[in-house]
Amino acid sequence: HNLPDTVSVIDGWSRMVVATVKVGHHPDGVAVDSTTHTVYVANSDSHTVSVINGSTHAVVATVPVGNTPFGMTVNPYTHNVYVANYGRPSTVSVIDGLTHIVNAILPVGNGPFGVAVDLATNAIYASNSGDHTLSVIDGATDTLTATVPLANSADGVAVDSDTHTVYVANYGHPTVSVIDGSTNTVTANVHVGNDPFGVAVDPNTHKVYVTNFSDNTVSVIDGSTHKVVATEPVGFNPDAVAVDPNTRTVYVTNYGDNAVSMFKAR
Repeated sequence: HNLPDTVSVIDGWSRMVVATVKVGHHPDGVAVDSTTHTVYVANSDSHTVSVINGSTHAVVATVPVGNTPFGMTVNPYTHNVYVANYGRPSTVSVIDGLTHIVNAILPVGNGPFGVAVDLATNAIYASNSGDHTLSVIDGATDTLTATVPLANSADGVAVDSDTHTVYVANYGHPTVSVIDGSTNTVTANVHVGNDPFGVAVDPNTHKVYVTNFSDNTVSVIDGSTHKVVATEPVGFNPDAVAVDPNTRTVYVTNYGDNAVSMFKAR
């Protein structure tokens, strides 16, 4: 079913929708602070972030951010929330997760879509779909430290914090760029399916999961070899992807059929 401007809450054990939370207009990105059990939702048409108490499923705050927020990430150690504002001006908003106040607005490349954090180094990575670059931000000082050119339109981004490797899905080009976070250089471009969109990393196995929007599949990349080791069929037009490393379950949202696909991580 298609409910407007809501977030569905799924019980990972029963795989049932247990709550539906009303948020802002056109919710896109979602991020969770697992230490405070707080959920953050980017409302792209409202230009806000909804803050949800994960225990009660109640919206406890609405934070104004930049124009057309999309991707989000949280550093659970600092409780900073990073929001990629896709519209002009192209920025990343930094929200203090404890006070729900925007502490910084950082200029990045054109059309930032995704954002991810290296939990070991506190480096923040914003994928800029408009100019095919990756912005690197020092999370301690909120300063831009590097800009990495990529192969094509940069959409989803994820980080393996153990290896300091960044993965960026190049929508419109069937590749995932692999970036060495220590040197901010592209070390490989892995061929995946058509229109790769979302990326997630299993920190335990170092496997990388990439949704191929036009192929209705997920490519599984071995992080040590940068080779595709499996291709999983999912629903229609898969976009976002996440991994639960404890249950080794992969969750994929399918834009085309309003459903979530689940399969066991490789």
